[in-house]
Amino acid sequence: MTEISPQRNAFGVGVIGGPTTVIDIHGLRIVVDPTFDPPGDYGYLQKTAGPAIPAAALGPIDLVLVSHGQHPDNLDTSGRALAVSSPLVLTTPSSAPELGSRARGLVPWERFSHPSGLRITATPALHGPADEVTPEGYVNCEVRGFVIEAPGSPTVYVGGDNASLAAVAEVARRFPGIDVAVLNAGAAHVPTKYDDRPLTFTSDRAAAAAEILAAPRVVVAHQDGWAHFAEGRSDTARAFRQAGIEAVLQEAPLGSWSL
Repeated sequence: MTEISPQRNAFGVGVIGGPTTVIDIHGLRIVVDPTFDPPGDYGYLQKTAGPAIPAAALGPIDLVLVSHGQHPDNLDTSGRALAVSSPLVLTTPSSAPELGSRARGLVPWERFSHPSGLRITATPALHGPADEVTPEGYVNCEVRGFVIEAPGSPTVYVGGDNASLAAVAEVARRFPGIDVAVLNAGAAHVPTKYDDRPLTFTSDRAAAAAEILAAPRVVVAHQDGWAHFAEGRSDTARAFRQAGIEAVLQEAPLGSWSL
């Protein structure tokens, strides 16, 4: 496997640690949910491992996607600084005001067109059990996924902190040609929230989401480096194997390109 470095690929996807994913596409380098702090205690969440490579090893970043800015496991202190200093941030309307003047909040199904020709569509996500949806339409906090499209490049779906298969089914209906899915798993849980039920996909539900999307390649993130993840890589591999879709799972050491 090739380590992620400042050198860009024509296309590439790699996980650095936790939810933090690097995507090279259409000449751009995109970072998803940057978390670059060392291990530490955030009160109700504990970070157990730092990133596999530092932010400085990524070189210039063109775009940061922040699924939500309310939780340190998706945007820690160093990650927030990286986002604020980047040329462009796409996130939720509730997170955008705290991420600098170059941050733009997108509502579900809103499309952003980059000057390069890249298009990013915001998608819905539920950060917890479906029976906990607030009148505002979210669980826990407002969260977005993203579909990334560019001429001549694979179409990429980034799910964000999502526990809803219904949300994935709607993405699959609107975008039947997803080539690569980046799914957050880990069965994240906080005992004081929602009867300790999962706030993100369990491994089994990540495999189910992969089947719904029918994506030929799947990269799983958000399953290591934090104490509140109940499941890890071995659970993901088991779930995909039991579902008979082990071949679509693209595994690589953290800090290396999965694709």
